Amino acid sequence: MPDSQPQPSPFEGRTPEDDAGSLLLTGARLDDGRTVDVRLAAGHIQAVGTAGSLSAPRGLRMDLTGHLLLPAPAEPHAHADTALTADAASQGGPPPYTGEDVQRRATEAALLQLGHGATALRTHVRVGGPRGLGPLEAVLQARRSLRGLTDVTAVAVPRLLTGRAGADGLAMLRDAMKMGAAVVGGCPDLDPDPAGFVEAALTVAAEHGCPVDLHTDGDDPARLARLAAQAGGLRAAVSLGPCAGLGRLPRETALRAAEGLAAAGVTVTCLPQGACRASEGPVAASDLAGVDVAPVRLLRAAGVRVAAGSGALRDVANPVGRGDPLEAAFLLASQHGLRAAEAYEAVSAHARAAMGLPEVRVEAGFPAELLAVRGERLDGVLSLAYSRVVIHHGRVVARTSAVREYCDSASALELPRQGRGTPGGGAAGAGQG
Repeated sequence: MPDSQPQPSPFEGRTPEDDAGSLLLTGARLDDGRTVDVRLAAGHIQAVGTAGSLSAPRGLRMDLTGHLLLPAPAEPHAHADTALTADAASQGGPPPYTGEDVQRRATEAALLQLGHGATALRTHVRVGGPRGLGPLEAVLQARRSLRGLTDVTAVAVPRLLTGRAGADGLAMLRDAMKMGAAVVGGCPDLDPDPAGFVEAALTVAAEHGCPVDLHTDGDDPARLARLAAQAGGLRAAVSLGPCAGLGRLPRETALRAAEGLAAAGVTVTCLPQGACRASEGPVAASDLAGVDVAPVRLLRAAGVRVAAGSGALRDVANPVGRGDPLEAAFLLASQHGLRAAEAYEAVSAHARAAMGLPEVRVEAGFPAELLAVRGERLDGVLSLAYSRVVIHHGRVVARTSAVREYCDSASALELPRQGRGTPGGGAAGAGQG
């Protein structure tokens, strides 16, 4: 694996006054093959011109020669409150879940995903039970500490919303929305009355004028049909995920369910990178066997907008994970038959639309939410994308530079015998990926 090494600063003539000024990106390659300069100001793309045609006399300048410039991806389905707990769980004890610990892990996970290019993140946070609103409060504190680096939106996820047991969940959900959650979530499949759960969630969403983002396996076509009918009358956006169960249904049955979701305007957020679980408690290895991904091509053919997210990140549901949108796009292209542009659209344009974010294009007037990746073509970038520059609100907020070195054959043979620091043990050939 390439080693990250310090690189010369890409900025020229930086002054304190420039931090609030413009940023000129020079020599960037676009996906259509053009090489351009792009000037950013006030959080937006101010101008795009042929290479060498633009100037920024008082701003920063960054040379992006050799980089492909893309709209930044977004993360539409994270679990920041449980992220990065796999190590503690593997040691036999319960993961630390204090407010301070949740805030630390949520911040670390968001920064990890930001470094990969996601400048906006929607995270599902469990509310209710013995921890009440504590995890949500911690995630909201992490959101405040990350302001200016990445935009974090919290989804309140109650366990139950119907019957006597669900009364507390419903009250907790309303309290969570007042506290600062911006999306109503939950898992209808876990409630004794799934249709009642959806009705309650939509009611709370209508009260607050906010979106709905629900977990479902999606293997019950009748339940999906009812959900689509319920969601069709809601003004706010509705998302479902991961819907992997659709892939286990007969094709015609799955297609009818998908057409109902499309007619209702429901977005499906698939999770190509791994499992996701909304319920409390550990997940047995047998429960994860055969975990699949929603039938992306079928959903797209039916007219459903399909976004892609990371889901669980190194927790009991998925002990590994990179939180990398480009990996999700790579998997959609390599395993689910999407073209590179379609796969990247799932983690960028469609993810942003599912989250209610403005559209991004590398054109004047659009938000300056950008990702520059070393490479010339999108299919190559999805295959090998180590070096990245992430731009949020017109500012460079993260940069990863990777260098790969190869030893010549003589040095490779001599190193074990001569040891470190022996003359003649240098590297031959270096390149960035």
